[in-house]
Amino acid sequence: MKRSGKVTVIGSGFYGSTTALRLAEYDIFETVVLTDIVEGKPEGLALDMNQSRSIEGFETKVIGATTTAEGGGYEATANSDVVVITAGLPRKPGMSRMDLIGVNAGIVRGVAENIAKHSPNAVIIVVSNPLDEMTALTQIATQFPYNRVMGQAGMLDTARFTHFVAEKLAVEVGSVKTLTLGSHGDTMVPVPSRCTVNGQPLTNFLSEADIAELVDRTRNGGAEVVALLKTGSAYYAPSAAAARMAKAVIEDSGAVMPVCAWVDGEYGISGVYLGVEAEIGRNGIRKVVEGNLTASELEALKVAAEAVRAKQSDVKDL
Repeated sequence: MKRSGKVTVIGSGFYGSTTALRLAEYDIFETVVLTDIVEGKPEGLALDMNQSRSIEGFETKVIGATTTAEGGGYEATANSDVVVITAGLPRKPGMSRMDLIGVNAGIVRGVAENIAKHSPNAVIIVVSNPLDEMTALTQIATQFPYNRVMGQAGMLDTARFTHFVAEKLAVEVGSVKTLTLGSHGDTMVPVPSRCTVNGQPLTNFLSEADIAELVDRTRNGGAEVVALLKTGSAYYAPSAAAARMAKAVIEDSGAVMPVCAWVDGEYGISGVYLGVEAEIGRNGIRKVVEGNLTASELEALKVAAEAVRAKQSDVKDL
């Protein structure tokens, strides 16, 4: 198998380390770099992952690198093709994603500046919360073209919606197709009109009340996991989503995925990072894909855009 490219995962907590292992097990990258500010942690995790290669049958090399707030250690990430930013504090029970904005903004800005210094041609996938705002901040800090900075949100939220529908109907998860747009938060916009089960409209199987219940559960999907865990937040589903996005980039696949992307005219919305469907390739976002929405779904998407616009305009000073 031909392997190519280098992907770096910033932050080796549960989310980052699981993402790094998923990327390595794809066996399509030459190198996966895992970093953290906790001395020795990324090196130890990398050693452990490398020792699993003969068991799982992959040759991708995992490298661990301890970094500092001053930029030390980032040399190991140099010339990365893709960088996944997981750095920052996770939510605790009772916290919203927005409660993290102050502390995580400082962390993400520093990371973004170091990425720009060492990997000026990288495509960046942001997963730190609050997602929409941290994606905007990363673009501001790096000054990368908008297409090369995206956020992971819709992939995760859509996966949650899909799971809840499959669970409700007791059907195979592969038979269910769902979609969520908007923000990764209170103004998330699940799109029931685009949801199907075995190719049939979701409304053929569930009442409006049942669909509304699943939509609400999807919107609060992250908080539900946080409340159950008591400490930390979700990482299995989120890491799967981020890894698939990185895979689409390095393979230049043109896959259409729901992600946080820069919107400039699509859906009548301009100048904001927002959850939309986008075609992903080697240079990041090839284009935003406008799908059919009902009038109420489109209105909800516009409401979401204005809600995140106000917060994104503030991050430049954080």
